[in-house]
Amino acid sequence: MSTVSFAQSGSIAVLSVDNPPVNALSHDVRSGLLRALAEALAAPSVKLIVLQAEGRTFMAGADIAEFGQPLKDPSLPEVVAAFEESGKPILAALHGTVLGGGLEVALGCHYRIALESTKLGLPEIKLGLIPGAGGTQRLPRAIGAQAALEMILSGTPIAAPDALALGLLDRVAKSDLNAAAMAYAQELLAEGAAPRPLRDLEVAPIDAEILTKARAGIAKHPSGPIAPAAAIDAIDASLKMSFSDGLKREGELFMACYESAPARALWHVFFAERKAARIPDLNASVKVKPVRQVAVIGAGTMGRGIALSCLNAGLSVTLIDSDPDSLKRAIKEIENTWDSAIKRGKLEPSARDERRGRLTLSESDDALAQVDLAIEAVFESMAIKKQVFARLDALCAPGTILATNTSTLDVAQIAQATKRPEDVVGLHFFSPAHVMRLLEIVRTDSTSREVMASAFAFAKSIGKVAVQARVCFGFIGNRMIESYLEEALTLLLEGALPAQVDEALTTFGMAMGPFAMADLAGLDVGYRIRRERSLSSEQQRLFRLPDALVEQGRMGQKSGLGFYRYAPGQRVAQADPEVHLLIARIANELAVAPRVHSAEEIVERCMLRLLNEGADVLNEGIALRADDVDTVYVNGYGFPAWRGGPMYLAKTPSFAHTVSRLRALEESLGARFRPSPWLLNAANASDPLP
Repeated sequence: MSTVSFAQSGSIAVLSVDNPPVNALSHDVRSGLLRALAEALAAPSVKLIVLQAEGRTFMAGADIAEFGQPLKDPSLPEVVAAFEESGKPILAALHGTVLGGGLEVALGCHYRIALESTKLGLPEIKLGLIPGAGGTQRLPRAIGAQAALEMILSGTPIAAPDALALGLLDRVAKSDLNAAAMAYAQELLAEGAAPRPLRDLEVAPIDAEILTKARAGIAKHPSGPIAPAAAIDAIDASLKMSFSDGLKREGELFMACYESAPARALWHVFFAERKAARIPDLNASVKVKPVRQVAVIGAGTMGRGIALSCLNAGLSVTLIDSDPDSLKRAIKEIENTWDSAIKRGKLEPSARDERRGRLTLSESDDALAQVDLAIEAVFESMAIKKQVFARLDALCAPGTILATNTSTLDVAQIAQATKRPEDVVGLHFFSPAHVMRLLEIVRTDSTSREVMASAFAFAKSIGKVAVQARVCFGFIGNRMIESYLEEALTLLLEGALPAQVDEALTTFGMAMGPFAMADLAGLDVGYRIRRERSLSSEQQRLFRLPDALVEQGRMGQKSGLGFYRYAPGQRVAQADPEVHLLIARIANELAVAPRVHSAEEIVERCMLRLLNEGADVLNEGIALRADDVDTVYVNGYGFPAWRGGPMYLAKTPSFAHTVSRLRALEESLGARFRPSPWLLNAANASDPLP
């Protein structure tokens, strides 16, 4: 069956794309579009062509199965050019998510109508690319260079009414797109409308400062340095070059992006996220328990963030806390979050009211008998968590999923407080829980397959990227971050300053340096966790510094003092000489001689400790696959996606090179750099390990 069909209604030809699930622009679709267009152009009775798509969306972009593969003819630029060059007017009827190549095809058409709910965008930047089928040259001609630059650099889709206001659309239909498109087509015929190619328009000049400012922001762009620079250069070309020369320049820039290391890393992250939900023993035959009613126990920062995540996804939530003041603070923070979204135009007041109607605050446990999922989010103490789970065991109905949000503790031990360990699972959210995409789903040896499958389904329903982790201290992410932080602390004792370490790592691409991150999380959190476990003598030595800060009342941003000093009401970190003196004093007591560190050394040592610990996590089976480790770090710890993740970094340029660098540091700095057996196996294998 052809992916593109041709039909005729009077003098109107209708070309329909049908390539489920998202009508991706595969080779078959591209070829089909050209065949159907040729048929319409060859029919003397056809005076106007309507291009539409079946199913839930218009063409939503390229076929991801073709990423990294040799490009086959016809190319998408050829298809778009053929539509634009049509001697008969073409109307694109758009619905769903019109993204990337799909929008470029629509831009090649002469008129555009969309359903009101349609989203339109060019998200290629998120994969380290720029539009490569004329999008950087046609979009500025449709909506202006500044608006086009903003759309392409952000990659964020816009709503149909906004697209209409910008001039990207000619009409918006409130319902029945097909009928509205045919009616508009008849109007165009009656008016004698001619083809209206965007290539014939000039791009209006803009202030040069706009491009200068955009270039200044490249260093902080989440897609790395190459694609944003290419996008700006392509828009610049649309302003200065002819259309044909601009297309040629776009093609050159696109290929430079396509062949770049950041693009390959971003593709890796894209596929890794999708792979994470595929757990070998959780096939379609495993029953999924529906989750509609959720109880969150604990109304602190994590509890209210989890509640927000569930409420925003349409679930009903009972937030339980024995302290009425905690509940009052929680509802105030939740409502403030919604009100802020309303002010930014991201939420309608009616939607806020509807969400508020699904939230119940309670000081008692009465609601536990009715919930499908209970999530504990109390103080990080094994004793307290066991008390909570004993309560859940007694009050929740049989089959209720019992989840702990612990970030470090043994979920299997927590489950021992119940008579149904098969119903217990870890759901480790990351703060702020309603913003961060990552959810570590911690599986014990007792957790049932049904509970695991249900946990993954729940994660998807609230828009999280879920990764399976097995039980160990800190699971995947927090176990690895400890080694990273230990190396950063070692660098301080050797004479580096917090700002120097943080700057080196943020320049590398990390969202935050380790010490700014620790201040944000709260130094007291790590302090309490360390009191719950046994530390090695080396760890006791290294953690003298953060422990001393906490014992001086320096809790981080919350107290205005941590590794840095913060002005009242501000989050800007300022170097604090008192901390520098404390570092020097502890280093002297430990007989560590100060020396100078380069940014390159700081990054290499911290990254090697991080990825080597990740390899140990894989070696012990805590993580299922290397891609899962990368998914955790990109989505939960601010690791730059354009560098692919810690384990992707381990094979860049090769596992053998990474092992060589670890061995060199092991020789000079000690056993903490001894290569993981997993890395040794990977370096010796003919093919990369999973």
